[in-house]
Amino acid sequence: FGSRQRNQRTHISTPHRPPAAEMAVKGLKKKVASKGKKQVMKFTIDCQQPADDNIIEPKDLEKFLNSRIKVEGKTGNLGERVTISREKSKINVTAEAPFSKRYLKYLSKKYLKMQQLRDFLRVVAPNKTSYELRYFNINEDNEEE
Repeated sequence: FGSRQRNQRTHISTPHRPPAAEMAVKGLKKKVASKGKKQVMKFTIDCQQPADDNIIEPKDLEKFLNSRIKVEGKTGNLGERVTISREKSKINVTAEAPFSKRYLKYLSKKYLKMQQLRDFLRVVAPNKTSYELRYFNINEDNEEE
């Protein structure tokens, strides 16, 4: 009796789930150009403040991103999928769909660490498609102590 009951339990059908494409995940909506084309995302990294003070060179950050961004698990594999351009102190990254903005933040922080600037600069998102390198506000807590 016990074994028959166990067999019946294993054959219970699971409730029908919609395919992954239909499942909407909150916060993951991306710009869709059109259904025929691939999704293209545009991100910017603004280095205005530190570049004005000659602390970092935006061209060095651009070079760093070029050498470090991985496509399909390989560096130096940007090809047509990811393009990096620079206008003065803004770096523009245009990428096809599976590309996260968070990855750019990770790489920017890695660059700052490499330049030993991580203690002075932080990476902040002023809006949904861009990051900005800003100084820490150090002089705020001096009055409290």
